[in-house]
Amino acid sequence: MNMMRKKIFFVFLAFVFVAFAACSDGGTKDNGEEIGIGGTLEGNNIAPVDEESMKEVVQNFPAPVEMAALLDEVGAPFSNQMLFPTENADDYNTSFKQAIALGIYSADLGYMNIYSKTSSIIQYLTVIKRLADDLRVGQYFDFQTLKSLAVSNENLDTLMFLSVTSFNEMDDHLRQHNRSHLSALVITGVWLEGLYLAAKVYEDVPHIRIAERIGDQKLLLEDILDILRKYDQDKNFAGTVKDLEYVYEVYKDVHITIIPGKPTMVEQNGTFVIKQNERSEVTINDQQIVNITERVNEIRNKLISL
Repeated sequence: MNMMRKKIFFVFLAFVFVAFAACSDGGTKDNGEEIGIGGTLEGNNIAPVDEESMKEVVQNFPAPVEMAALLDEVGAPFSNQMLFPTENADDYNTSFKQAIALGIYSADLGYMNIYSKTSSIIQYLTVIKRLADDLRVGQYFDFQTLKSLAVSNENLDTLMFLSVTSFNEMDDHLRQHNRSHLSALVITGVWLEGLYLAAKVYEDVPHIRIAERIGDQKLLLEDILDILRKYDQDKNFAGTVKDLEYVYEVYKDVHITIIPGKPTMVEQNGTFVIKQNERSEVTINDQQIVNITERVNEIRNKLISL
């Protein structure tokens, strides 16, 4: 990836982290009362997901982010028709729906940023900000600064710092208030939209790298299902689990082999961390991709019509 694409990639990653952070508060009023889940979950009665399980999902989270950069790299043209319509945002009137929508819009935001669609970026940032306000966490979203940084594609270090800082603050708050269920929903939205974009692009640009990336989403889907099943006493979560299990059915014959690699020490934001260099080999055929595409389209269309 050349330097410009690296910059765009990091802007995309920053946006997703900000959106993830923005909803991590779980949709609370000032007194901490849970608002509008749309099911039976109550803030103080939700058992938190254990830290290691959520950490594993978050560590794998950049996979759909990398997906958008890959689409550009293989020469796929931008398609405005694939985006989740912003006019639907006002229809999401519970925190359950808003959290999933926030994830979906964030994935689309990154896709647009990859292709430098500035006017649409502002439109989607506005929707994301409104969803964050509806979830009563707008105070954690520095919309004006992010808009300025996004449009200019400059000051990327500042953008990343704001994003990661916000994410850490929201993640701490989330754990303190036992509301990790909404974070799981945002991840679900980002993952689903990233897979949808890749599958739709593959129909016109059947590149082997896109096929492999579609296939390796099986691993993240397994992690997401593990998290969501912890909340399936709520009818909405139970429905979402059922939908994703429906997608997973066509992933069962997709085979992924993990090839170990030697860990290396790398510097990130002034701190040295150990980077795992394992890679995956994916075995997937065209019919499996067709089946995955059909089911992802069906589930996404269902979300649009919520």
